[in-house]
Amino acid sequence: MSVTMAARRWLLVASTLAAAVSFASPAAAAPSQPLEYVNLGDSFSAGAGVFPVATTQALPCMQSEQNFSHLIAQQRGYRLTDVSCGGAKTENFYVPHYPGTRPQLEALTPATELVTLMIGGNDNNTFMGAIASCVAATVAHPGAPDPCRAQYGASLTEPIEARTYPALVKALGDIHDKSPRAQVIIAGYPWLVPASGSCQPQWPIAPGDVEYIRDLEAKVNDAVRRAAEATDTTFVDMAQVSEGRDGCQSVEQRWVEPLLNTAQPAPAHPNAEGERALATEILKAIGKG
Repeated sequence: MSVTMAARRWLLVASTLAAAVSFASPAAAAPSQPLEYVNLGDSFSAGAGVFPVATTQALPCMQSEQNFSHLIAQQRGYRLTDVSCGGAKTENFYVPHYPGTRPQLEALTPATELVTLMIGGNDNNTFMGAIASCVAATVAHPGAPDPCRAQYGASLTEPIEARTYPALVKALGDIHDKSPRAQVIIAGYPWLVPASGSCQPQWPIAPGDVEYIRDLEAKVNDAVRRAAEATDTTFVDMAQVSEGRDGCQSVEQRWVEPLLNTAQPAPAHPNAEGERALATEILKAIGKG
């Protein structure tokens, strides 16, 4: 066999093998695209108070570059659009919260593959309104065991079932409608206070009202859980894993900052450790919904 004929046969075999490899693994020729990820929600979702603040977000939202969605996107290589905003309510999925912001649902598209959020605690001014009311009641009635509960009873918790729960169901349903391919994950809130006992001076409220605030937060988390179940949304239970990490604990132990003597500028919110804990739990849920 001549050298020329041998060379031609070798080229023919090589080209055939190359074509076979190309046909067998077409995905190898095109790089995969990053997963499209959108984060929505309130100040817990934004990581308000955790520095550094994201420069791409309007300053009033106090969105952190180290909130859980940024940590998840960095770890997984996702393409993140984060429109979470401090103070947001479920209504801000439909109307802007601050000048210069847009309704949060506008960030969603049919191509969105993952949505995370925390929302509901600001509806009806539930969290901060109750905390302010209980501080004022304690100041007005020094020595009383539970002046806030005695004064307000169920009036602070009734709106959770009457208004917050249906608003959550609607919001989650609309998220699924706008991004039908996406896994939607909503996280509950980590504990602000322990189950019982005094939290003074970090939380200047009567010991009996520590239980009152805890019960109110439990009702919000239950509304979030049930709304997730009603809309085929993945629920991440942060209450279970944050036991003993509330704002009454030491700086080294807590995931949430107290009302006074805080280590960051946003009291009664997750600190950097809390945002990392949220990222850890949400990462566990991704792909399981």
